[in-house]
Formats: sequence, C-alpha cells, structure tokens
Amino acid sequence: MKKLLLLLLLSTIPFLIFGQVVRGRVLDHETKKPVDYASVYINGTFLGTSTNANGEFELDVTSQVNRALQISAVGYRSKALSSLIAGKYYEVNLKKAVYEIVEVSIESKSLTKERERCMKTFKDEFLGRSRNAKECIIMNEEVVTFNYHTNRDTLKAIAREPLVILNNALGYQLTYYLDKFEFDKVHKTTSFSGNIVFNMDLAAEGQSRKEYAGRRKKTYKGSCSHFFSALWLNKLSREGFRLQEVEGIVPLDYTDFVHIDVQGNKYFTYPRNLEIAYDYHLTTVSFRAPSVYFARDGFFEPEAIVWYGYMSMARIADWLPYEYSPD
Repeated sequence: MKKLLLLLLLSTIPFLIFGQVVRGRVLDHETKKPVDYASVYINGTFLGTSTNANGEFELDVTSQVNRALQISAVGYRSKALSSLIAGKYYEVNLKKAVYEIVEVSIESKSLTKERERCMKTFKDEFLGRSRNAKECIIMNEEVVTFNYHTNRDTLKAIAREPLVILNNALGYQLTYYLDKFEFDKVHKTTSFSGNIVFNMDLAAEGQSRKEYAGRRKKTYKGSCSHFFSALWLNKLSREGFRLQEVEGIVPLDYTDFVHIDVQGNKYFTYPRNLEIAYDYHLTTVSFRAPSVYFARDGFFEPEAIVWYGYMSMARIADWLPYEYSPD
C-alpha cells in the first residue's frame, strides 16, 4: 500500500512542474501572423521572456503563480492573462495600438524649447522628484511624444516604444510599457498607467553593492510594498505602521480589514477610507474595489486603490522589484 501511494505521488510530480510553466503563441489580431520579439513577463519583477520567430513563448511562473501574465509588443496594446490554467496552450491576439496624440516634427526653436519643458514635467511626474529620481535616466527619450498645444490645461504623453530606464540610485535597468500619461496643469494631479519589467541588477560586489543595498532598504521602508508585506504577515505595528479610519479613534482588529479565503489568499478590504501612518508620514487609502488581493512580497492590485499623501509621492524611480527583500 505504501509503495502504491509513493508511486501515485511521484506520478503527479511532472504534472505539477508542467503546471507552473506557461506556454503559448502571440499573434496579430487582424492578420493572425506571429508577433516575434513580444515581451512576456510578470509585471514588477525580473521574470520574463520573449517570443521567437513563430511568436511562441514558454515561461516558468512557479515563483509568481498567482500573478497575471503580461504580453507587450511595439505597436500593439498590451494584454494580460490571468487565472492561468495548468497545461493550457494560450493563443494571444494583440490589437494594434491607436494613438490619440499626433506626432509633431520638432524643427523650430520654439517647439524645441516646448519639448524640453514638456519633457521636464514628464520626468518630474513620471520618475518623481525624490533623490532616486535625480539619478534616473530615460535612455530613449526620443520615443516620447506630447500633445503640445492641443490641450493647454493637460499635458499628455505617449511612448511608441517601451521606455528603457537606468536607475543609478537603486542599481536597476528596467523597461516600462507606457499606456497612458496625463498631467493636469490646473489641479497639479498626475495619472499614468503601464507595466514595468526589471531587466538588470547592476549591483556588483564590493562598495557599490553595499551602497545599492542601503539605498534600496531606505526606499523600501514605508513604501506600498513594505506596507502590504507587513500586512500579509500581520506585523504592521512591528514594522512601524499604524492603520485606522480617517479621523478614527477606535482601534481596528486585523480581521476588520483583511479577508482570507479558503485557499489562504489575502484581501485588503474596508467599507470606508483608511489612514496609514509611518514615521510621522500620513497616507490615505481609498478603495476602488470591494477587496484588493495582496501577497507576501508586497504585490497588490494597483488599479483597485487610490493613494493620497506620502505613499502617492513614490514614482518609477522609487520602484523596487517584487523579488526584493530587505533581509
């Protein structure tokens, strides 16, 4: 009986391993031709690959099994695959990207200066204004196009190719697939969306490695990822966070704002806005969805939450990969 049980267990191992590997093919939605060199990746991580000449891909997602798989390619709209099924072969059809902004040729001195002003605003709002942002370089600024004079109250930007960013402060090279960028000049508010994949860890042995480690840890402390990691472990107080209702007095219990399903997945949920305090900094959380899935490594569903205050100031220059751990 024991031998039979062992045999049954061993027979499931190949299936379990296979179940963590995602395979598929990326095609043009209209022509059905394969899209080669499309990026297939998990947003916010180092985990990714590219399609071959036949549009085929294979990616082991064992370490990020509950995450959506992103597919991006130059000239196409990105697409996400969620709720991945073991053993299924995915055929992904990408639609051509349609840009609202008309590309303008920069020739006159006035337009050159206008582009410089727009680019400065874009980098301030996209990369941020932190110390890290000052050491970030967009390697291919030329792919960014602005709306210029078509809407004086709102600066809009598109990138016809993914932005390649060198973060010399934290020691990463990354790629950002920008879907949308808008800066309201009147109300001074910014909204942008897209996907990020980390390509290179520039930390080397010796002094540079130590410097990067220090900067990364300082950036991590009090960040959204730090908060959700502490929340998952139920160690908010130990990690220096305080969570309460806005202008609330009654202390909240863990079960008041965290729901755990039968699979052990955790969800951040509350019927009203919450306030997060960390080292004298305040952040207000507003929920766009009834519940927000989050994970131990600090991952959370960004589209389900609106941040106001301290945590909302962190931008691309302050983004760490989900593989990062301060320990």
